[in-house]
Amino acid sequence: MNETSLAPIQTWLTAPMGHDVSAVLERLRRAPDVQQVAVMPDVHLSADVCIGVALATSYLIYPQAVGGDIGCGMLAVALDIEAAALESPRAAGKTLAELGRAIPARRRNRVTIIEQPGDLAGCSLSHPSLEAARRGEGALEFATLGSGNHFLEIQADEEARLWLMVHSGSRALGPAIRDHHLARAQPVDHRLRALEANSVEGSGYLHDAAWARRYADASRRALAREAGRVLRSTLGAEVCWETEITTDHNHVSPECLRGRELWIHRKGAMPAHAGERGVLPGSMGSPSFHVEGRGHEAALCSSAHGAGRALSRTEARAHVSERALRRQMEGVWYDARMAGRLLDEAPSAYKDVRAVLRAQKELVKVTRTLRPILSYKGV
Repeated sequence: MNETSLAPIQTWLTAPMGHDVSAVLERLRRAPDVQQVAVMPDVHLSADVCIGVALATSYLIYPQAVGGDIGCGMLAVALDIEAAALESPRAAGKTLAELGRAIPARRRNRVTIIEQPGDLAGCSLSHPSLEAARRGEGALEFATLGSGNHFLEIQADEEARLWLMVHSGSRALGPAIRDHHLARAQPVDHRLRALEANSVEGSGYLHDAAWARRYADASRRALAREAGRVLRSTLGAEVCWETEITTDHNHVSPECLRGRELWIHRKGAMPAHAGERGVLPGSMGSPSFHVEGRGHEAALCSSAHGAGRALSRTEARAHVSERALRRQMEGVWYDARMAGRLLDEAPSAYKDVRAVLRAQKELVKVTRTLRPILSYKGV
């Protein structure tokens, strides 16, 4: 594991990278077995490996290049009603209130445990401690939204048809899996740790990470079903499941690129193979987009996963006032009583999502543009 070389790096940026981001990427491209690095336009600083990065290896697995929220991603599905159904404050307020009751952000607010699909419930993780977490926290947190930038949103497309969008991940299980396997990984420099894919330890991580990815996907579908029940009772809407688009942006996957079998790690980067459908959200006050991948191999067939942060959470809380948040959210229904707890999610804390799309026009094409109508955030 001691061999080092300088892996090629390609970038799609909205602005020059800051020194801190550049330093992290420079360390990453020198790490053993890193074959290629692709930097997305929503890149921003994160511990060890920045968010908005895809990298390829041939035999080593880097759990830090996937991150803790394994399988975090997006689900979008159309409704059979139009935006006019949410014009009135009464309808919006009732919908927000009922979503809050049906879809808890925190596990302790879950009144009843929602049953998981059989392939999840019947599959054990690689270690007794993780198996205990799967049976405990995993059961309690399934179909809970989570906090931070996780959300459930009602949006309108260009024809005013409403869509449901869900952003959530593997909750407490993802970080537990990452930390368990990082403790067993070998250090390759003073920050990064790696596992050999074909080793017992590497196989254990890959098994558990694949399970977390399936868990996160099933959880999003369960959240969408719960939201569908709410929207049926408050708006008379039905979910049109045949329109579903689902993707995730924190994973490691074996893929063939340019005739080579590689391990593609994505952390805050969405897969964008030719023709592959994806969901690229903006902020809670800006447009979101449905996209189709162009299969750009220099980008490791990847795309930005969203607008990307322009301000850290600490910076946003220091510089964005509640008054500014209300102004930025004009025209979008949300729980204004939560304004003080949503400052780090203000639209101004994020990059311009249209600039992100312009920077990566080689990577995806837009198939649908959606504007936010109602935003329910986990806080």
